[in-house]
Amino acid sequence: MNPFSLDGRKALVTGASRGIGAAIARALDREGAQVALAARSRSALETVAAELHHDPRVLVSDLAEAEAPALLARQALEALGEVDVLVNNAAIAFRLPIEEITIEVIDRQYALNVRAPLLLIAALVPSMREHGRGSIINLSSVSGLVGTPRRAAYAATKGAIDAATRSLALDLGPAGIRVNAVAPGVVDTDLWAKNKAIPGVVEQIDALTPLRRWAVPEDIADVVVFLASDAARFVTGETLSADGGMGRTLDLYGGPT
Repeated sequence: MNPFSLDGRKALVTGASRGIGAAIARALDREGAQVALAARSRSALETVAAELHHDPRVLVSDLAEAEAPALLARQALEALGEVDVLVNNAAIAFRLPIEEITIEVIDRQYALNVRAPLLLIAALVPSMREHGRGSIINLSSVSGLVGTPRRAAYAATKGAIDAATRSLALDLGPAGIRVNAVAPGVVDTDLWAKNKAIPGVVEQIDALTPLRRWAVPEDIADVVVFLASDAARFVTGETLSADGGMGRTLDLYGGPT
């Protein structure tokens, strides 16, 4: 028996229209899960869904809206029948010096990065309890584990998600529901395209990463598959760094070995 198999599992992935979220949807589908993909753009979701093979479902949702998580949970349960795997990937980040952080900047990040995952979990837990199993995977960040420049508010949201992950693991473990987080480092997606074009940035990130490369979305997606599967059946309450070692090491030299 393949412990990584997700045959028969039902998964909901938020922020699934591009980047890491799209890679996660593809990886879960590859292992046999039926996936509901959620994001704001129907056309982008349909493009990703067209690559999948296990009757994917497209659910349009703006999770920054207060009522959206509960509605999305109902739609996912209607579309899939149950949700065994929830991947809270949707998030927003602003890179600003502290003097430029406003109420709106803070509230927008907390609404999508913290409030939405918690409300979505709250809405889906009753169904998971009923079926006696579930794997909830929250996308965190290296910014929640170590200091990163001009990301104080964003880092605070990811630190909050890490703390919530630990508390929820304690609350939900007796029901057979596991709760973990994945903390990526720098991932080569469209969101990094502007900064990547700045001279020296690629080399700087490489030097800060023991594996001496940037992550690609599939690097993160495969970690999510592990946590979703029975291979991680005794893993809960963890924030698993998938950052090439960036957040746990200090290279005082900063150059190639």
